[in-house]
Order: sequence, then structure tokens, then C-alpha cells
Amino acid sequence: MKKIFKYTGYIILFFVVFVLLYLLVAYALSRITVDKEMNQPEEIAIYIKTNGVHTDLVLPAKSAQLDWTKEIKFSNTHLDDTSQIKYLAMGWGDKGFYLQTPRWSDLKFGVAFKAMTGLSTTAIHASFYETIPDNERCKKILISNAQYSRLINFILGSFQKNSSGNLVKIITNANYNKADAFYEANGNYSLFHTCNTWANDGLKACGQKACLWTAFDTGIFLKYK
Repeated sequence: MKKIFKYTGYIILFFVVFVLLYLLVAYALSRITVDKEMNQPEEIAIYIKTNGVHTDLVLPAKSAQLDWTKEIKFSNTHLDDTSQIKYLAMGWGDKGFYLQTPRWSDLKFGVAFKAMTGLSTTAIHASFYETIPDNERCKKILISNAQYSRLINFILGSFQKNSSGNLVKIITNANYNKADAFYEANGNYSLFHTCNTWANDGLKACGQKACLWTAFDTGIFLKYK
């Protein structure tokens, strides 16, 4: 019995030390800034948007570089009127969280364990918007057309595609609203590659101010205060 308590104590101690070290490293690396590319024309507006935990990248639904509605079709949503749609928000994340955890109270141990350890698959959540606010939780960033093309390539590379080259829609009733849909994504979610890590990597891909590394949305939005 003493050995059981001893090893249980070691496990608890290891877990506590790991969590503290993880939070310390996450804090430190998120405060190191990757500077944006200088002397670039401000030609197109994108946004970073958070719900307080998760960061989305928000892009024009249609532009000279790409009409996103041909890739992420309105018909995959439940929208009645698409005439005023101007923006598309996309976020990468753990598929289990997206589809099985509408509220934190619904979180199951198996979903959380797979997400932390990189054992589950991922998805991209895409939502259409008519308007986008510019406030503490949604920041506007002006970038060049060339930088935007790089961001498009980054995001498209995050989607799984079928043999015809089309994005793979996830058939589900777990939609958040009438204007969204889920798609199969590449990569694995883990403690070291979260939804916010993905958004931060997207900012790096298009030459914008970003964290050296971050697991949380806080680090990203501190760069845009």
C-alpha cells in the first residue's frame, strides 16, 4: 500500500511540475514578438477574432485573389440569404472538441485526452458573416495582396481534399449557427499545436506581427493592443 501511495505521489508531482513548466514556457514564448514585414502596401483587410479562448482568421469572402465561396460553398450552410455576406472566419482545431463539446460542461475525458496528446483528428470550422466588429476581441490588420496570397496558401494547405481536389465537408448536426460548416483538416491537435498556434502560424505566413510560439489567444492579441 505504501508503494501505491508513493508512486501516486510521484505521478501527481510530475503532473503539477509539467503543468507549471508548460504554462511558464507558454507565457515566455508568447511574449517574444516576431515582427511584421516592413514597407508593405496596405491593400486588403483581414481580422483576428477570439471568443476568449479560440482564435479565428477572418478573410474577405470574395477578393481578386480568391472567391472563398467556391471552395467553402454557401450550400454547405443553412443560410437563407447570402447576398450580404462579406467575410469568412476560419479556425483550425480538434475535431472532437468541435463536434462533441458545444459547452465546456459537455467535455469528456476521452476527448480532452486525445486532444492533449495529439491522438485525434482535426477540423476547420468555417463561418460566414455580414459584418465584422473592430474591438478588443476582433482586430483589423491591413496586409498586401502578395501577403494575402501567402495566407490563402497557408489556409488551403490546412484542409484535407478529396481525389477531385475539393474540400471535404464533415456531415454533422453540431453546427453552431446557420452560417457555419465543418471540414476535415490536416495535422494533429495537441498541447503544443493548438487552435491558437495555427492562427499564429497563419499570421507568420503572411508576414504579420505574431508570437514566437503560443498555445493561447492572449499572446496573439497582446501584439495588437
